[in-house]
Amino acid sequence: MTAEISPSATQRAPSDYVAIASGTLQNVLGIAVAAAAMFGLQILMTRTLGRGGFGVVTLLTQGAFVASFATRSGMDMAVLRDVAVTTGQGRWDRVRGMVMRAAVIATLVSTVAAIVVALFGDSVLALLRIDPESNRWVVQAAAVGLPFLAVANVLLAATRGLKIMRYTLYVFWAGQNIVWIALTVVLWQVSTSAAASILAYSLSWVWAAAAAWFFWHRESRDWSVTAPEPGWLDKLLRYAGPRAPAALFAQLLFWTDLFVLTQFASPQDVGVYAAALRAGQVVILFLTSVNLMFSPYVADLYNRGEKQRLDGLYKTLTRWILASTLPLFLLIAVAPGSVMKIFGAEFSEGQAALLILLIGQLVNIGTGSAGFILIMVGRTGTDLMVYAGSLVLDVALALWLCPRYGIEGAAIANAVTFAASNCARLLLVNRLVGIQPYDARYGRLVIPAAAAGGVMWLLHHAVTAGWLLDLIVTGIGGALVYALSYLAVGLTPAERDGALKLIRRVRAR
Repeated sequence: MTAEISPSATQRAPSDYVAIASGTLQNVLGIAVAAAAMFGLQILMTRTLGRGGFGVVTLLTQGAFVASFATRSGMDMAVLRDVAVTTGQGRWDRVRGMVMRAAVIATLVSTVAAIVVALFGDSVLALLRIDPESNRWVVQAAAVGLPFLAVANVLLAATRGLKIMRYTLYVFWAGQNIVWIALTVVLWQVSTSAAASILAYSLSWVWAAAAAWFFWHRESRDWSVTAPEPGWLDKLLRYAGPRAPAALFAQLLFWTDLFVLTQFASPQDVGVYAAALRAGQVVILFLTSVNLMFSPYVADLYNRGEKQRLDGLYKTLTRWILASTLPLFLLIAVAPGSVMKIFGAEFSEGQAALLILLIGQLVNIGTGSAGFILIMVGRTGTDLMVYAGSLVLDVALALWLCPRYGIEGAAIANAVTFAASNCARLLLVNRLVGIQPYDARYGRLVIPAAAAGGVMWLLHHAVTAGWLLDLIVTGIGGALVYALSYLAVGLTPAERDGALKLIRRVRAR
């Protein structure tokens, strides 16, 4: 048993913030590696396979990733919550058996789903309007990875339930993306095609599953295993049952408008919109990292009835999420054309769609971890209803807007849906859990955001030497102004004192 997961670690006070901040910083490091790897891979693919080929790879790999949220059968979030609660109670002997049973369930369901998808590959291609002659075996290549996606994410969720974030960094954020790049380059020596790129993606999850098992085994191998409590399966399914479709709907919300767009737009336009979606989703990576670290604390604190501490964490972390995301958000908002040119000059036509997408993601960021709070307090049925309604809204809007406005119509559907979905979730957390993320301290972000936005706008219009120099100068200049102004007026007195104490500790070492 490591120091990170000892029973004494559950007896926290102010160290909650330090532990979550530490785990979040690990996630941010992993996100930075993942973002760099994904951008590198996307640039490589767009310039090698073209817009059409990149669109096929995006549709199939994201389709597999989204499908995995259903085939995991909710076992990943069930494991995360149960591990956090069980270890918080000091019942270490209950952990290993519970995790292995959940992993087996997710693997079996995913294997059956993979076989079905592979058998009906031609129907999937027809549904997505992908040419079967030039894209043979792409569906089968994507299906290979489904069981490994499931088991990797269940085991990584178990380690996060122990409040250990570094394994998610090693495997999910950094490792899988880097291995995907390496395998893509290797397989391109045989076939420079979308099918080879997709197979490389699936094989990268084979590696991720093996790595996740190794790390989980290393943490849990010394714990005894007792027989499951009576009714364990019924309890697990009651929680995970609604979570499985909700997790699928949650991921579909990011991509449903893209899938609808395939019915009304050319493969080239689909590729442009896929790139805009990728660029717009970069701003939520810090939110995602906090959610992953915050989730086990929600389950543990709520189970122990410490709602006041949970409310304080929610307020502080949401403000930190917004504060940390604003520089990147402002850069994309000021220079969307330059951002889209990362993928190639022909992708610049997606800048209007990117700006629209940013609006929905700003609401997503501003509501913080509301969705994860509902899940961790056991309200999976409520969470499912919100996601189901959001999905219906997204499909309806996309079917109405895509034929009329193309990729901009898809972006409007996406933005409106995310805004409505997250606002509904925020209201439910306030009503059902009795907490909300806002206080007067958010006013401290106004001056740093305004100063950075103004400087970025001036630099963007002053630089005329190309998109890369534009992004570098605008981004660095704006980030420096934001950092300095945030240090001057954005920090609360308590945060400033904490930062000074941390600096003194570092110097003392």
